[in-house]
Amino acid sequence: MSFASEPAPARPTFVTTRWTQVLSARGESAEGRAALGQLCEAYWMPVFRFIRRSNYTDEASRDLTQEFFAQLLGRNGLDHVEQGKGRFRS
Repeated sequence: MSFASEPAPARPTFVTTRWTQVLSARGESAEGRAALGQLCEAYWMPVFRFIRRSNYTDEASRDLTQEFFAQLLGRNGLDHVEQGKGRFRS
């Protein structure tokens, strides 16, 4: 059985910023927490891959990715993003 005909998995990339989702992820409502979870899920792998390309090991890259999200969430980083100033990933 040959696997050559199967497409390679898509490389995770940064998704286009969905500002309505970013802005709705603010606050403590159930909808805000759900939107925040979706954002973290959408951005976790691209952030990990970005860090991994900087020659960190897989384990170190996972730790740094988690630290990135911990700092973003711990500092209420979403409260300071502005749509007019660029992309969310910036």
